Amino acid sequence: MNPAADIRKEYKLKSLSESDTESDAMIQFDCWWKEALSSDIDEVNAMSLATVGSDGKPSCRIVLLKGYDERGFVFFTNYESRKGNELLHNPQAAITFFWKELERQIRIEGRIIPLPESESEEYFHSRPRMSQIGAWTSPQSREIESRDFLENRFQELNSQYENQEIPYPKHWGGYLISPDMIEFWQGRESRLHDRIMYRKLGEKKWSKVRLAP
Repeated sequence: MNPAADIRKEYKLKSLSESDTESDAMIQFDCWWKEALSSDIDEVNAMSLATVGSDGKPSCRIVLLKGYDERGFVFFTNYESRKGNELLHNPQAAITFFWKELERQIRIEGRIIPLPESESEEYFHSRPRMSQIGAWTSPQSREIESRDFLENRFQELNSQYENQEIPYPKHWGGYLISPDMIEFWQGRESRLHDRIMYRKLGEKKWSKVRLAP
């Protein structure tokens, strides 16, 4: 047997009942998010993003949450990357947060909406200068001949825009995930975990049910 099968962890920190949760899933997310921010968690905004291509094959990667409000959850990327192309053909996605320090997981499924260019441009110019140049440097997800290609291109652009504002790249920007399902998972003993799932019914209206672990 592979030794991975022998890894065990008993979850004992907290419980989650229907009465512990808000009626609005986004308010509940905000409660857990603030608790996670105050905990000792590295990159609390790291989340897995799952997309499906036009060929029906799924892919998953880690991206960073850059904002959320009553509309949903925001992240930024290269529109011409693999995920960008997959979201163009199938504007549905799923994201997952796992905060092991709190023994918590949040799963979110929903519709993808590109952010207005003005919002993407505003965020782009708020990024560190080197990150802005990096967005111009990398033809994300495409094959390149070597690491030198990236480093040489980065130096060229850094010199080109020295003492200048770096222009906003039209191939880069943000997406909003408008959720229709959010599930809050709290680890419990004996693998009898708590799972409370919300489904969107309408504007700020959600149903709430308990799922078996």
